[in-house]
Amino acid sequence: MAESVAAKADIVRKTLNTNVPIERAFEVFTGKMAAWWPATHHIAKQAFAEIVVEQRSGGRWFERAADGSECEWGRVLAWEPPHRVVFSWHLQADWKYDPNPEKASEVEIRFFAEGAGKTRVELQHRALERHGAGWEQIRTGVDSPGGWSAILEQFAKAVVTQQG
Repeated sequence: MAESVAAKADIVRKTLNTNVPIERAFEVFTGKMAAWWPATHHIAKQAFAEIVVEQRSGGRWFERAADGSECEWGRVLAWEPPHRVVFSWHLQADWKYDPNPEKASEVEIRFFAEGAGKTRVELQHRALERHGAGWEQIRTGVDSPGGWSAILEQFAKAVVTQQG
């Protein structure tokens, strides 16, 4: 059965092709996020010094400032290296964290080996309606040129330049 237009409206999809092996793409995406995530995209009072993805289902996804203070973004819902990671997205329309999992959308990133040293990365930000009032504003933000598209462009540059 086909998805209804309303069901599709709350999903943002992005695809990226990169010339690195799948293991490297996954490792840079999940283990070196601070190297490519736009510095302007933080929710703490201070800019982040580090973005941490605890590498397990149930782990936290958060930013850490130079002074050691932390600001959570979500949780790791699925951890399947090097093919898939799913995060809960707890940032609301005011870009503040809400710990309630019932008000969190999901960001799934899948990695597909596309031949010798090439990887296709597919991102899906879904269930945005869970955020309640203002969810359309979140969708507009993450689907805007400065949203997931810009974030993935930064990832594409970093994945070929990051060491180790």
